[in-house]
Amino acid sequence: MKNITLVLGASTNPNRYSNIAIKKLVSKELPVAALGLRKGKVLNVIIEDEMQDYKNIDTVTLYLNPKRQEAYYNYIIKLKPRRVIFNPGTENIEFSKLLQSNNIETEIACTLVLLSTNQY
Repeated sequence: MKNITLVLGASTNPNRYSNIAIKKLVSKELPVAALGLRKGKVLNVIIEDEMQDYKNIDTVTLYLNPKRQEAYYNYIIKLKPRRVIFNPGTENIEFSKLLQSNNIETEIACTLVLLSTNQY
């Protein structure tokens, strides 16, 4: 798979925005990987509960508050995604600067809006 989107903070709860994002990405036939606190499955996407050595991650879309993101700083940088999307409530200036200093684009946006308006 190429140009994978990693949903970080993924949930099997259908009311969570991360869950809705996974479904929307799948409906647009975009490759998706998911990492959350608990293992599970959304449609055909397996949610892992441990950091995986993913290849070809294009975008990491965050659904974790800034405090929870800290545990993933080095992991995300090591994945070398093209960009990281900070969804509403996940904005983190410290992490954003760290990503930019590692040549990773950052975007404060809503993945669901980007997908709905064909700007993803």
